[in-house]
Amino acid sequence: MIYSMTGYGKGVAKKNNTSAEAEVKSVNSRYLDIFMKLPAGLMNKEYELREEIKKKINRGKLSVFIQLSREGKADNIPVLDKDKLKDYISFIKEVRKSAKLTEKVKLEHLLQKPEMFAQSSEEVSEDDFELIKSSLNSALDQLLIMKKNEGGELKKDLLKRLKIIEEKIFLIEEDASTSLTEYYDKLKERMKSLVENITDYNDRLETELAFIAERADITEECVRLKSHIKFFRESIDESKEPGRKLNFLSQEMNREANTISSKSFSISITHNSVLIKEEVEKIREQIQNIE
Repeated sequence: MIYSMTGYGKGVAKKNNTSAEAEVKSVNSRYLDIFMKLPAGLMNKEYELREEIKKKINRGKLSVFIQLSREGKADNIPVLDKDKLKDYISFIKEVRKSAKLTEKVKLEHLLQKPEMFAQSSEEVSEDDFELIKSSLNSALDQLLIMKKNEGGELKKDLLKRLKIIEEKIFLIEEDASTSLTEYYDKLKERMKSLVENITDYNDRLETELAFIAERADITEECVRLKSHIKFFRESIDESKEPGRKLNFLSQEMNREANTISSKSFSISITHNSVLIKEEVEKIREQIQNIE
């Protein structure tokens, strides 16, 4: 089962007059990158919360917001330092007097001084922390549901594109059996127009054809391409953290399609190999969303 890296989850846990609320947002990232916004009293628990997240999430850029409230009042509301406020008002009045200004002290002047406000530094109790972990896990579970649902849609799209690639491989293999013969016939006709008696050069022509046939043979590439597709399907359903493996397989599929295109003398084969590369590129774009 594949999971998308994008999603959202929200969890709430309550006990008596205390309420914990957690929100988790996830977007694409090569690794697991966690940004946390916590109440001041919870800073010493950040490591434990990160470990809780790692139990369920493997990849993605996560934004985690946690709030603790008591009787409807959030713990992260700033606390006013009244002594600093009085000193600052006195300072403003002194400046106004010295500069002979008539402007009154306004609320907006005071709110521009964040040092007058402090976050509550009271550490949360173990009971409160258990409540916070419960809300976080609830949010993570919701996030996983969304990631799983989106992963299911990604799987459908990937399988559809693999089917298209298989159809193009069939056409390429079918065309490959006749394209070399056609090329040989064209080569003979060209030789006839240049040489009066082609039988004198028949051995050389056969040698050249053998060399061309060896260079133009795309059997191995088609076999490997079909093998990559088989392994790709298995990895979608069985592999743990399939994103990196699927990305590697898509690179190999693109490599085989390039080789087929460069070897072929057939316009039809070249055209179908280009269509394969287009589908592989779309697959690679989708894989960037997979955990």
